[in-house]
Amino acid sequence: MLTEFRAFIARGNVIDLAVAVVIGAAFGRVVTAFVEGVLMPPIGLLLGGADFSSLFVILDYSKGAPLSLVQAKEAGIPVLAYGAFINEIVHFLIVGFAVFLLVRQANRFRAPIAVATKACPWCLTAIPFGATRCAACCADLNT
Repeated sequence: MLTEFRAFIARGNVIDLAVAVVIGAAFGRVVTAFVEGVLMPPIGLLLGGADFSSLFVILDYSKGAPLSLVQAKEAGIPVLAYGAFINEIVHFLIVGFAVFLLVRQANRFRAPIAVATKACPWCLTAIPFGATRCAACCADLNT
């Protein structure tokens, strides 16, 4: 069982996946810092000084009306923290767009696959470049 596990870990795909997870986690932290520290404050300022992370709706007024989300959580008052949800949606959209741009650029850098075949001039069947006779129609290709 240990040798099977070692063979599984030694596969290139598993190592690539592990690297992708580590880089993805680091990238997620960078994007989180960008969303919370750079992007959302100007948007909140444009919308009248709103801090999206602290927007909430009180679900139960029987324990009082807290002034902040932190006070509501400390008092155990049930609230709908929709501001954090808005932040997470913006975060997700930015990460998704950044990954899209990264994959798009990576696909651009990939070398095109060299075509190793040509079309037979008589039957248009794909044949290897070095072929002297077509396998489908038996035409002589040296002429």
